[in-house]
Amino acid sequence: MTEAPSKIGRNDPCWCGNGKKYKKCHMDQDRAEANRTCAPERRDVAQCPVPTENATRMRPVPADIRCPEYAITGRIEHNCRGHSRLTGPELEQMRETCRAARRVLDRAVKAVRPDVTTNELDAIVHEACIQEGGYPSPLNYHGFPKSVCTSVNEVICHGIPDDRPLVNGDIVNIDVTLFRDGLHGDCSETVAVGRIDKSSQSLLATAKECLRLGISAIRTHGRIRDIGYAIADYAHRQGCTVVRAYCGHGIGRCFHMDPHVFHYRSNEDAARITPGMIFTVEPMINLGVWRHKLLDDHWTAVTADGKRSAQFEHTVLVTEEGPEILTLITGNV
Repeated sequence: MTEAPSKIGRNDPCWCGNGKKYKKCHMDQDRAEANRTCAPERRDVAQCPVPTENATRMRPVPADIRCPEYAITGRIEHNCRGHSRLTGPELEQMRETCRAARRVLDRAVKAVRPDVTTNELDAIVHEACIQEGGYPSPLNYHGFPKSVCTSVNEVICHGIPDDRPLVNGDIVNIDVTLFRDGLHGDCSETVAVGRIDKSSQSLLATAKECLRLGISAIRTHGRIRDIGYAIADYAHRQGCTVVRAYCGHGIGRCFHMDPHVFHYRSNEDAARITPGMIFTVEPMINLGVWRHKLLDDHWTAVTADGKRSAQFEHTVLVTEEGPEILTLITGNV
């Protein structure tokens, strides 16, 4: 997900990163969310109205779970601009939060099979987050109605869980973010449902390798754009394209912070990579064109040509020695 800045002008670029002016993109949605009335006396449960017909009511969160500021109102109250930098006990807590987020994702991945619904995956993620002592970060973030994003086949990102069962041959991305002890950890994986065709197998392999190469391109005092160069060069050699409308982001005390991490070749961002930065790398790789369409729910992004898309994601800490993958527990990237 991409966060709306606390203040943005009508003619400024939209916070979602798709290149449109704010007034022609998310302005009406943001204003509608700002006018919603929620029950402030119950800080243990997110109670905003569900904005899509396929989504069930928002799942409750126990009162003893620490929630982010948007859990009730759906709005971000404080300024989340600036890079994420944590030190000492807070950095170690970030490591713990990210490892917990990965455990939640692993539980959801193991549950993927034909006939399971994405709503059932949402329930698994929701309960796993609570068992980890955390809050599912997507829940009511700018009004998002569920606890996880599930993006099936041609859905690039921000798919809303519903009651349609997965079928043999599908692919589904599960994007988990956990808020615990005041910090967010973010990771995702695209999973095969049963047996998938060769083109989908190739897509998943390419997307996973793009993530590995993107992280490998992180060099202390290098440039953020090096990440996108490495990803795009490999993806294009495999006959795939890289989504441009959505990008990686800083993360920590806020769900989304600076820097924006583009996954395609762009000369615009010459920002240096410095020790202490924490951000996600999450390339979205398409079998067809890189362009996307946004569905009427104002969340679900799909490929413009209906071909499949896959994504893998890690949260990364930059150290003097290179990148430390915070959402990696065991095994390879």
